[in-house]
Amino acid sequence: MSSKTSSSITLEACVTSVRSALAAEAGGADRVELCDNLHDGGTTPGPGSIIAAFKHLNIDLNVIVRPRGGDFLYTDLEFEIMKTEVEYCRNLGINGVVIGLLLPNGQVDKKRTAELVILAGDMSVTFHRAFDMARDPYEALEDLIELGIDRILTSGQRPSVPEGLDLISGLVKQAGDRIIIMPGCGIRPLNVTEVVRQSGASEFHLHLETPAASLMDFKNPRVFMGTDPDLSEYETVTTHDEDFRTFVNAARSAAAS
Repeated sequence: MSSKTSSSITLEACVTSVRSALAAEAGGADRVELCDNLHDGGTTPGPGSIIAAFKHLNIDLNVIVRPRGGDFLYTDLEFEIMKTEVEYCRNLGINGVVIGLLLPNGQVDKKRTAELVILAGDMSVTFHRAFDMARDPYEALEDLIELGIDRILTSGQRPSVPEGLDLISGLVKQAGDRIIIMPGCGIRPLNVTEVVRQSGASEFHLHLETPAASLMDFKNPRVFMGTDPDLSEYETVTTHDEDFRTFVNAARSAAAS
């Protein structure tokens, strides 16, 4: 694995609410990726959340464009939805979009990805962890460079970045300055030093949302609104700026050492 480090790194916060986005900014994030339904790997947030985040943030905002959870093989109708959402973000003035499309054989869907890149215009385009489901990561890397993608979000085709560091460092070397390789998934305060030092990457995708208790006084324990009765109706997750700042400081210290 590479031992390359940089004193100048970019830290992107993955968040599921505007509240968390603002906390991540206060905690030192350079950029925010806004998504919904992180339990499904992230889906497109609602327009109200996108507008509010864009209005209140003073750092760059990237928005995931993913119409559903599951695989990354989309129907014509789902692709139509994605095109509409990319155009919506572009017209609003959002910094970037985060996309990912594959063919049935596990290759990058180059045709549809190219259409979205064109629709994105001047927006930055990130190819998300659909990359981790591609059959050949090095082939996918070259395809995405050819398509003009700005960065790839990846856990190294493993469940978490620490497990995928060997592949990530290899991708960083192959990519050179042609595309950004951004490790993300499973980076935690306890392992961020190792990840920064060993990956050779210059951008990192951090997620640190923790449970926050409901302010409701009356709580009905007999009813739940979701699909999993083991999840509390009286608890949400949020990013706390103090905790995120500690996380950010650890990453920057590792890069500088």
